[in-house]
Amino acid sequence: MTISHKRSPVPRDLGYFMPAEWAPHRATWLSWPRNLETWPTQLERVRDVWVKMIETLAARERVHLLVNDDQTQQDVTARLKAAGAAMENVSLVKIPTVDVWMRDYGPTFVIRERQGNPLAFNDWIFNGWGGKYKAYDHDDGVAKEIARLLRLPVFEHSIVLEGGSIEVNGEGTCLTTEQCLLNKNRNPHLSRGEIEQVLKDSLGVSQIIWLGEGVVGDDTDGHIDDIARFVDATTVVCVVEAHSQDENYAPLQENLERLKGARDQGGSKLNIVTLPSPGAVIYEGSRLPASYANFYIANEVVLVPTFDDPNDPHALGVLGELFPTREVIGIHCADVVAGLGAIHCVTQQEPRVGERP
Repeated sequence: MTISHKRSPVPRDLGYFMPAEWAPHRATWLSWPRNLETWPTQLERVRDVWVKMIETLAARERVHLLVNDDQTQQDVTARLKAAGAAMENVSLVKIPTVDVWMRDYGPTFVIRERQGNPLAFNDWIFNGWGGKYKAYDHDDGVAKEIARLLRLPVFEHSIVLEGGSIEVNGEGTCLTTEQCLLNKNRNPHLSRGEIEQVLKDSLGVSQIIWLGEGVVGDDTDGHIDDIARFVDATTVVCVVEAHSQDENYAPLQENLERLKGARDQGGSKLNIVTLPSPGAVIYEGSRLPASYANFYIANEVVLVPTFDDPNDPHALGVLGELFPTREVIGIHCADVVAGLGAIHCVTQQEPRVGERP
């Protein structure tokens, strides 16, 4: 007699896939900054950046902002009203968080075209970027709280993964890095092939492109969203360092060469556009992971981190040419990146599907 061990359906089995970031959004999810360990001297200036982001986004799509308590809700409401934000598009949601990294601990939304439950999401295990920060264990539960709020189907996974470690073109290709996903502090029990299968099953992709290492100072172990991003289904921007003596030069050149040799889901070469690096941004003697690639593509707008660097205008110009139908806006992030992340790290898009209000 043969015993059949039936596995649970994965997103791909049910027609789900992760859409590209430039696909229409229903909303952007953020969390209000509150952690003084992350920003011991910068917190108020960082909050000003959040107000700017929310004001900009709310003019174009809904914004859901997580806050910890009633007092914070009142304070944030006053700040946003003073900034002239479109409050009819802003909802403050009382879900406590330790920190703001919604890209990594928040839901990874997937969609499907067939009738019934067109929107769902993947809920990965978040272990504080390889167990570096035990205080962040609480934030592993944030995605489940959002699921209860939205009443969406959830695919729970037993793999450690952060949203900043994956980048898709919405057509079947995913970019990621060996430094992060093959790191022994994430899923030491899984082989490269097994991790690829999880990505294919959960994101609805058929092609995985592996890059090597990320930028210096990135405590996430080389997230893809600091080094290479899709800007359309066939085009990738890849961060490069112009100075050969810079410690980022060699790993970024290797990533560029890998992309040149890569193929997408249909076997075609990618169009590759290089994006400059800012000069070294130093805080308390350590280099920060400052990168123009940590931009966020929203409805009608692209928010790009800037660092008071001579390369800021160059980076904005490159992205402006790549997003001709969107307004490309620089957001000053020298204070934000002291917390070791920037705009893409703190945002999470919710796709617009069907007639969902």
